[in-house]
Amino acid sequence: MQSTITGQFSTRREAELAVERLVQEIGIDRSSVSVAPRGAANSAGTRVAGADAESGHPGVEKHGDPELNDLIEVSVGCSEADAGKIETAMKSVGARHVAGS
Repeated sequence: MQSTITGQFSTRREAELAVERLVQEIGIDRSSVSVAPRGAANSAGTRVAGADAESGHPGVEKHGDPELNDLIEVSVGCSEADAGKIETAMKSVGARHVAGS
């Protein structure tokens, strides 16, 4: 039976790490993974991190602030056999909440 596991992340960096772990370490097909803001607004999360932070490199101009509005959701279609591994992987990179349906 197929299910969907969804993890909510505070930063885009955490969401990207979750996708990387799911695809590279667990072997989930990338086409089974979706990443989207939780709400209707464009969002980079609720905290600045990783690519959202200024680089600190001299001569590199800052091009605005990230859209920090809401959590980012990573959803994965999977078999029930993989659900536990997926939940563990999401939590290991900072998921605030993980739920299955």
